[in-house]
Amino acid sequence: MGRKIPETLSEEEIIKLLESIKKPKYKLSIALGFYQGMRVSEIVNLKPENVDKGQKLIRIKQAKGKKDRNIPIAPQVMKGLKHLPIGRSVRTLERIFKDKCKSLFDKDLHFHTLRHSGASYYLNKKKWDLRSVQVFLGHSKIATTEIYTHVSPQDLLERMWEK
Repeated sequence: MGRKIPETLSEEEIIKLLESIKKPKYKLSIALGFYQGMRVSEIVNLKPENVDKGQKLIRIKQAKGKKDRNIPIAPQVMKGLKHLPIGRSVRTLERIFKDKCKSLFDKDLHFHTLRHSGASYYLNKKKWDLRSVQVFLGHSKIATTEIYTHVSPQDLLERMWEK
């Protein structure tokens, strides 16, 4: 049996999710997960000194595999960065995301879904190549990135009928 395709949220669903959240720190956490492709542990550990607004970069220190990486700041995230540090636990962010997805979309999703969704968003909607998404997510192997990226039947249909 093959591997199950990870469930993803569209940008429209992310926007609906963000609009439903009142607390700026929780809003920022969701935006960082989706638009920055950050892991929940990276979000919890992100400090204001890791943000270079001049160069529009977030410097992630000692992420999974003890790797550092620099990622460009998405315009949708820039204003919210004033709410760093998040000051919440991994468990708190995971619970809030899970509860919101259940109530808004009747879906049982995990915070890591944001990372999968963001990768698919950049690949399919922003037309990034797979190698760019790999570097953005900080993956050593392109095969790992391929697991993260979801191509929906609608995306395939649109490509089929492009002129």
